Order: sequence, then structure tokens, then C-alpha cells
Amino acid sequence: MAEQERRSRRRGQGELEAQVLSALREADGPATAGWVQERLDGDLAYTTVVTILSRLLDKGAVTRERAGRSFAWTPSSDEAGLAARKMRKVLDGESDREAVLASFLTALPPGDEALLRELLRQAEAERDT
Repeated sequence: MAEQERRSRRRGQGELEAQVLSALREADGPATAGWVQERLDGDLAYTTVVTILSRLLDKGAVTRERAGRSFAWTPSSDEAGLAARKMRKVLDGESDREAVLASFLTALPPGDEALLRELLRQAEAERDT
């Protein structure tokens, strides 16, 4: 794909957030927005990277600490943790939690349903100890 064509293709907010989070996960520690921008090959403007990082901060996906006149950013959890947070947010937005959970469970393929049941058993055993 030509450079101009690649840049002209509009990406969704979720795709941009995923790219920024992926770059942050490659860091050895907290990283600046400039560092993230470099890892994305300058594909995004610095201000766009800062905006994405700020949105991720609002969602609890990253943390930040003061680094001179700017901030250094760190992912607050791995990809599984972020997916779990999204699932929880959707569940919290529904009035009939039982119906949502029941529907979710019955829609799972048998292997995932068995895995979920095992994870629930493990969580219960941990609470009991």
C-alpha cells in the first residue's frame, strides 16, 4: 500500500488505541508520547498520540506520571485485563444483569463454557481459603 494511501485511510478510535497500547507494551517502563509516536513510525501526529493517551487514561487503560514538563505513560493492564474491563463496563450498563449473563453463557461454545465454569470454581475456591 502506498504511503499516501495508507495515511489517507481513516482508522477508528479503537484501532488507534490498540496501536498506542501495543507500542506502550513494548516499552521497558513508562514511555512518553514522543516515544510512542516514534514507535508508530511517525504515522500519527504528536497531538493525536497525546489525545489517544488521554482517552485511554479516562478509560483506566493507562496510568501516567509527571516526567519533566510532560508525562510518561504505562499500560495499566494487559490485553486480557482490558478486554475484561470492557466486558464489565457493558455489564454494568445493563439493568438485568442476570439475563445478560445467562444469555452470554448460553451463547458460548462448549469449550468456552467449560472453561468459564472451571474459572468460576477456581475463583470460589480462592475466596474460601
